[in-house]
Parts: sequence; structure tokens; C-alpha cells
Amino acid sequence: MEEKAFGLWSAVFLGIGAMVGIGIFIVIGEAGAIAGNLVILTFILGGIIALLAGYSLAKLALAFPSRGGVIEYLVQAYGEGIFSGALGVLFYLAQIVGLAAVVKSFGVYAATSMVGGVEPFWVNTFALGILSLFVVINLIGASFVAKSENIIVVVKLTALILFVAAALLFVDPARLLPDQTPHWINLFYALGLVFFAYQGFSVITNSVEDMEDSQRNMLRAMMIAIGFVMVLYTATAIAVIGNLPMERIIQAKDYALAEAAKPIFGELGFKIMAAVALISSTSAINASLYAATQISYDLARKGELPKVYEYNVFHSTEGLIVSALLIVPMVLFWNLGEIATIASIVVLLIQGFVHVGHLLFLIERTRAKGFLVLLAALGAFAAAGFALDYTAQKMSAVGWYVAGAFLGASLLEVGLRLTSRWVIRRQVV
Repeated sequence: MEEKAFGLWSAVFLGIGAMVGIGIFIVIGEAGAIAGNLVILTFILGGIIALLAGYSLAKLALAFPSRGGVIEYLVQAYGEGIFSGALGVLFYLAQIVGLAAVVKSFGVYAATSMVGGVEPFWVNTFALGILSLFVVINLIGASFVAKSENIIVVVKLTALILFVAAALLFVDPARLLPDQTPHWINLFYALGLVFFAYQGFSVITNSVEDMEDSQRNMLRAMMIAIGFVMVLYTATAIAVIGNLPMERIIQAKDYALAEAAKPIFGELGFKIMAAVALISSTSAINASLYAATQISYDLARKGELPKVYEYNVFHSTEGLIVSALLIVPMVLFWNLGEIATIASIVVLLIQGFVHVGHLLFLIERTRAKGFLVLLAALGAFAAAGFALDYTAQKMSAVGWYVAGAFLGASLLEVGLRLTSRWVIRRQVV
């Protein structure tokens, strides 16, 4: 019998690696600038929603084991029609945009070490360099992804836990008091950003065909990964809020966690945490590339994306290379801050549709608890709604952009059907 690439802990590390990347180093500052010290509660609420969503996805993964993950669940729930096909294409593109944002953030952190500072040339050079490295790692195959992810996650978690443990000893309790909080609605405005920091947990479902004893390990891996990250994020939020004045968090929101190391460890602490940010970004890139590759492979196998995605290269697929090539112009030419915000809202909405489809059409097959799946759907839609409302205050046309993304994916789906007669099909009968 062929040995599976992912055991329980390899799958846990894959999920942790995908979550603890850009989220802990960038989202925590952005969310803190919105919600102040209420962001601590936002991370707890976001973690609860992630646990509910993870439960729903794990049950779907066990009933419909497929490398396509969310794509397969959409087709199973809504049939082989334009709606599921459009959502499938859109989910893939949103994953690519999110991955491009992580790659770009790696470039920004890496460029802080250069004499000239954060110059576009160095940002792009470092970003494209790390992307190329992990394309090679993923080409070698799933086993190497699992082994490399384990190493990276252990290194970065050790550094993060040591930092948080030390920082908690220096927390100023006054900064955590209720009289320092903004309006309670800000807690929910930050929810979309915070949930995006958890979003990587869905990559665990993409490993189901490569997982040992998936019936026993899938749900356990999901709960352990999300639960651990929830505790880590909450503790880190307390460490940052308790050590930095709010004006400094807002000023340094793109690197607030590294800035929080300064009062304790000085300039050396800032440099160490910046280095850990780089390591964290690499694990998110590694895990997300694996998931994006599996999605593109699954879509191509069903005739949904061009056949170039399906051809084998080494032990992986050419879809990996095509996905990476799509990321390159995004890194070089797009405003990834705005694009990633739209992509995160789109992903939340698609997650909501997945859970609704699970509840309405698949619950008997998965034998999941209906009220937990309902709460997962409500949580995803609520996070997307608050994210839309808050983003609209700075980007008034964001609602139109999101609607345009869904419309564009639908037109692309119709075009593929008319020109090639390809239809996204169920992989699991």
C-alpha cells in the first residue's frame, strides 16, 4: 500500500502554516487599528467562526474526498451548473490573489533589511525569488511539501511562542481596560480581517486524498490546527495591545508585531521578529501553493480550466507553474492591498454558500450536526457583511467590485461552456 504524505500532525502543521503567516504579522496591526483593544475579543470570535467552518468543511471532505476541496463541495451541493462553476473559478482566482498578497508581504519585510529601505525593486525581487523557491519545492511533490512545512512551522512557532511568553510579562494592564475601548461595533468591523487571518485552515481539506486514516484524522487535524491558532492569535493580540500605545499600532500597522518587540528587546527584537515574519510568510506560501495547485488540477480534470493545468511536471502538475505565472503580474503591477480585501470578502461569501449548500442538500450524506453548519454559514456571511460595510467607508465602490467579480466569473463560466463544452463535474459519486 502506498504511504500517505500526511499524517495527523503533518496535516495540522499544514493548516497552521497556512494560517500563521500574513495574518499574525499584518492583520493584527490592521485589525488593532480598527477595533483597538477590542481586537482581542475579535480574534476569539473569529476563531469560533473558523472552528464552525472547519467542522463543516471537514465533514464535507470525509463524505466527498477530493483534492479540489471547496470546488467539489460546491458541485455536490448545487449541481453541475453555471452557479457552482462560476463560484469554483472565482474561488480559485481569489486564492491566487490572496497568495500574491502573502508573496508581496514577504518582499516588504525582506526589503526592510536592505540599506536603501523598502524600495519597489527589492520588494519585487524578494517576492518573486521566494515564489520561485516554493514552486520548486511543490514540484517535488506532496511528501516534500509536508516535510518542509513541518520544519518551517516548528521554527516559526518556537520563535512566536517565546516572544509572546516574554511580551505577556511586560503587558501594561491599563491598555486592556474597558475605558480604552472604541465603540463595540468596531469589534465586528475587524471581524472580516481577522477571519481572513484564519482562512488558511481550508487547505487541510485539500490533503484528504494524501492523508493517512482520513476518517479519523481529518476532523481532529482541523480542530487542533484552528484551536491552537486561536489561542496563539489571542495571546499575541494581548501582547501587542498591552505593550504598544494605540497610536504606535496605527502608525506601524503593517509591522505592528515586530514593533511590539522593541519595548522589550530593543532594535534587535524588531529585527528578530521581522525575520520570523519572513519565515511565517514562507510557510503560508508553501501551504497555499499546494492548495492552489490541487484546485487547478481538480478543475482541469473536470474540464473547467484550460488543459495546460493538468499535464504532469515531476510529481506535481503544470497547474502549479501556471498558477505561479498568474501571480507574477499581480505582484509587479497590482495594488494588492485593495485587491486582497476584495478577494477576502469573495472567499467569505463563497464559504457561506458552501455551508448553505451543505445544510440544504448534503447534510444526510455527511451526517454533520445541522445547527453547527447553520452557525458556520451565518458566521461567514456576517463576517463578509461587516467587512463590506467597513471597507465601503474607504473604498465606496467595493460592493460593485465584489458584484463585478461574481459577474465576471459567471461570464467566464458561460464562455467556457459555449466555446469548449467543458462542464465542471462531480468527482465523487
